[in-house]
Amino acid sequence: MKLLENKVAIVTGAARGIGEAIAIKLAEQGAHIAFTYVSESSAPKAAALEEKLIALGVKAKAWRSNAAKYEEAETLVNEVLATFGTIDILVNNAGISKDNLLMRMTPDQWNDVINTNLSSVFNLTKQVIRPMMKAKAGSIINMSSVIGMMGNAGQASYAASKAGIIGFSKSVAKELGSRNIRCNAIAPGFVETDMTDYLKEGAAADEYKKKIPLGRFASAEEIANVTLFLASDLSSYVTGQTISTCGGLYM
Repeated sequence: MKLLENKVAIVTGAARGIGEAIAIKLAEQGAHIAFTYVSESSAPKAAALEEKLIALGVKAKAWRSNAAKYEEAETLVNEVLATFGTIDILVNNAGISKDNLLMRMTPDQWNDVINTNLSSVFNLTKQVIRPMMKAKAGSIINMSSVIGMMGNAGQASYAASKAGIIGFSKSVAKELGSRNIRCNAIAPGFVETDMTDYLKEGAAADEYKKKIPLGRFASAEEIANVTLFLASDLSSYVTGQTISTCGGLYM
């Protein structure tokens, strides 16, 4: 039997990168997948992923939905419940970065990152806890970052949003543990995705890799593997934790 047979998972920001890898990994283990994307330009990738997931033998549906907007999060969860009947797993993966030194950072840049990375986690989690409480089971997985644990010059907004996710996850774990709902965070380091293409080659990449004991960037699948662990009963006694998946960059 597969680890997530007939479970239903929501994965935000899944049209590419880590989110896409997570959606595929969970589907391979039997989960039905509801996933989101935001921009119209991502629609073809979302449609292709939907087909790929269905080919794995599960139900899958893509929604164009902005998790940073509370009303859209509410609509999404209601529609997922109407379509799939339940929600067992939530993966809050949607995120952006708008790096800038603090002295040059605009309020709009700050708010965009905080809303997309942190407010979205509140919005979706707030919506899924009611059906999870009714079922007396659930796993909420929030994508933080090693930057939220160690900080980084030029990334004050990103670091703040990802650190906020860690505190939020611990608090939710304490609130909902008695209902058998677990909440954990994953803190990836550098991951090979479209967002880090500019770091893959050259002196900058070499300098970053020198700081990583494992000497390389992670693949998106390696982050998806940790997500699978937290989504499944293999982690049934794990809650309120932040799993640093950074190759030893932060210890």
